[in-house]
Amino acid sequence: MTTTPLSTDVLVIGWGLSGLVAATEALEAGKRVVVLDQEPRTNLGGQAWWSFGGLFLVDSPEQRRMGIKDSLELATQDWFGTASFDRAEDEWPRRWAEAYLAFAAGEKRAWLRQRGVGFFPVVGWAERGGYGALGPGNSVPRFHITWGTGPGIVSPFVDAVEQGEREGHVTVLPRHRVTELITTDGAVTGARGTILASSPAARGEVSSRDVVGDFEIVAAATIVASGGIGGNHDLVRAFWPERLGAAPEHMLTGVPAYVDGSMHAVSAAAGARLINEDRMWHYVEGITNWDPVWPGHGIRILPGPSSLWLDATGARLPVPLYPGFDTLGTLSYLRNTGYDHSWFVTSRQIVEKEFALSGSEQNPDLTGKDIALLLRSRLAKGPTGPVQSFLDEGADFIVENDLESLLEQMARHPGGDVLDLDRVRREVVARDREIDNDFTKDAQIGMLRSMRTYRGDRLIRTAAPHRLQDPDAGPMIAVKLHVLTRKSLGGINTDLDGRALDAAGRAIPGLFAAGEASGFGGGGVHGYRALEGTFLGGCLFSGRQAGRAASR
Repeated sequence: MTTTPLSTDVLVIGWGLSGLVAATEALEAGKRVVVLDQEPRTNLGGQAWWSFGGLFLVDSPEQRRMGIKDSLELATQDWFGTASFDRAEDEWPRRWAEAYLAFAAGEKRAWLRQRGVGFFPVVGWAERGGYGALGPGNSVPRFHITWGTGPGIVSPFVDAVEQGEREGHVTVLPRHRVTELITTDGAVTGARGTILASSPAARGEVSSRDVVGDFEIVAAATIVASGGIGGNHDLVRAFWPERLGAAPEHMLTGVPAYVDGSMHAVSAAAGARLINEDRMWHYVEGITNWDPVWPGHGIRILPGPSSLWLDATGARLPVPLYPGFDTLGTLSYLRNTGYDHSWFVTSRQIVEKEFALSGSEQNPDLTGKDIALLLRSRLAKGPTGPVQSFLDEGADFIVENDLESLLEQMARHPGGDVLDLDRVRREVVARDREIDNDFTKDAQIGMLRSMRTYRGDRLIRTAAPHRLQDPDAGPMIAVKLHVLTRKSLGGINTDLDGRALDAAGRAIPGLFAAGEASGFGGGGVHGYRALEGTFLGGCLFSGRQAGRAASR
């Protein structure tokens, strides 16, 4: 079945956050909009719906209320020290970084507040670095949690698109998979592809790829907002860079299977330049989801800084590779150990205070905007409900009353056969000796004590330093950790209007890109590393830029 070609002002391919923002901007400019996606409508909002909702803001009221002194100058120093731009093709990513930083320090918060987006009052400190002032990491806490998590940041733009749909200005087309961008006299004038069979799959579940027809859409402007490659392990391994060591044989998947990178090749066939495809962002604190939604579904532990981190053999990770300090530095180090997993050794007291789980579904208090539940789960004694479920049901958690019992069970666990149990014992005992007085040569313990001078860490994020073997802090807990796929940091090269560029650096008429498909702006606004809270923000900013420019 082939349908009669549709015609529209702006065609948006992908209904994740950046696509919805772009569509909203086009609607506000008075344009007719078509939004399509290969998934059932249950997935409206895309990958962002599943997120924890963290946003990078600079010198915000929330920061100032927590006693944090931030500035555009300090944030710029941190961003560029983290990104380490060093390629000729980083020209536009650099410009995007400067523009995004100005947005994050300027109108971003007010622009979101006008749309009803609020923030949890305690600002988190992610990617703490630990090298030097010019090295990677956030010098101050900047991680603002959206009240409502991922759904809370997505909902204003879903509402705007659905209102436009009711008014007849927007057409939303589920189960439409683009296979070709139409080019006419050097300009992109729309898209064509296949219509997939309707699917009863719930949000995030795998849907069929059975074809029932074809489609064609003619558009004055086409915006590619189709996401990255994190659900496609073959592509992740194909672009895995040598600087991060060998690609893992075993990885968990931190995004739904539809995050497949299929539009990258389609865009390249229309002349778009793909850059920095070897830059990617994956986590090493992945745990197997005991209640999975998609194949290989993993959840990331958002760790506080206290757990003892050991490689697969039981050797402690070097300074400053502590939990929450340097994601890619830790990934690179662990990939060169020859094993696909590592371990946290910790205590129940640390887990209660410091373990949060990434994902809207893992944070029902914040996602549901339930203040009573939030007070019970975050401030009362005991882990949150979702964390307790992993302690009870998770395949990667070992809970024992004493170190020797814990070591015995770790050795029996899959992958535990390579542990040097004497080494693990020595690491734990030596670490615990350092706790006994106010002086220490252990840099992690020194950092813990320093962090608790920040109200936010002391309140909900960093446990009081204690011996891991302290019975009053027990039982002891070991967690087996896996590599968890997540973000593409490269993508379609664009200018600051989101216009897709060709190999010669010229804008392709009619073609725009936004969100992860464009490396969150320019083809890689983060460079080699991210400061966290910058992925959703990159979708917001690049979607806004592309939507406004496409409308013009």
